[in-house]
Amino acid sequence: MKRLFLAAALSLASLAASAVDIAISAADAHAAVQKADSKVLLVDVRDPVEIMFVGFTDAAHVNIPYLIVDRTKWNAEKNVFKTFQNPDFAVQIKAELDKRGLGTDAEVITLCRSGSERGEPSAAFLRANGFPNARFVENGFQGAQIKDGPQKGFRLQNGWQNSGLPWSMKMNPDKMYRSDRP
Repeated sequence: MKRLFLAAALSLASLAASAVDIAISAADAHAAVQKADSKVLLVDVRDPVEIMFVGFTDAAHVNIPYLIVDRTKWNAEKNVFKTFQNPDFAVQIKAELDKRGLGTDAEVITLCRSGSERGEPSAAFLRANGFPNARFVENGFQGAQIKDGPQKGFRLQNGWQNSGLPWSMKMNPDKMYRSDRP
């Protein structure tokens, strides 16, 4: 019993020692990607249609959606189209790491709109599936919603767009998740 407890404690300690904090600020993520010897993969995990209407940062290496919008199914409770988890998400992340000569222990940073619905869950999913240093951009691309006042509900604070980091409304077709190519 003592051996089992010791083994479990050592496993947890080694996991904690090898994994970085799961949340990272937009500014820190951008700085990590910009380093000359960067061993970071920045992945925009939004559905490409959302990117088309909200904007994109070319600092992202690739767009691999974590959740994909199914425009044939409606979620009446939320009054939106249903989404489903990309069944090839981890495989596609691994392929992008391989392309860059990086292993599964590389830092993979995911970026979604707000950091909560896809950013954090996608990083947690990657950690649970063999990518111990997966992280997510806290407050995502657009930032958190303003809670009170005349601009209540607008995403005008923090996040990538509101941190003075590079972005535009133009999509980079070479980086977008596309069904018209392999």
